[in-house]
Amino acid sequence: MKAFISKYLSKHSETDEQHKDEQLVTHYYKAKRDDVFQAVEELFSSSTIAGSSRERGEITVRYKGKRKAFVVATVIMVRPFRTAVDFSVTTDSGGPVDFGYSRNLILNFYDQLDQKFTVIDPD
Repeated sequence: MKAFISKYLSKHSETDEQHKDEQLVTHYYKAKRDDVFQAVEELFSSSTIAGSSRERGEITVRYKGKRKAFVVATVIMVRPFRTAVDFSVTTDSGGPVDFGYSRNLILNFYDQLDQKFTVIDPD
């Protein structure tokens, strides 16, 4: 029941290395950090990038889609050609819930990155 509530009756979703929802586990890519960072920036070409720091590997975005959302994307090189990407999404909906919109947005971002880069095991 708690998993259902956190999945659909919240207005915030984020990824984590040990997330209970397997679809929201951190994705690792076999690519250079700068290449992945640029691809993540390109995900938000139609939105407003509020801040971008290559040194810290962080991008903050005011996302404009079906609903407005605030997105923080983190891109970290764990080892050479092993880059991790995490997302944190908070929707700007009028109510206290977004019915899974923030979660689905993260899954959409990962799908787009998965098509550009080779997904690898975190180990």
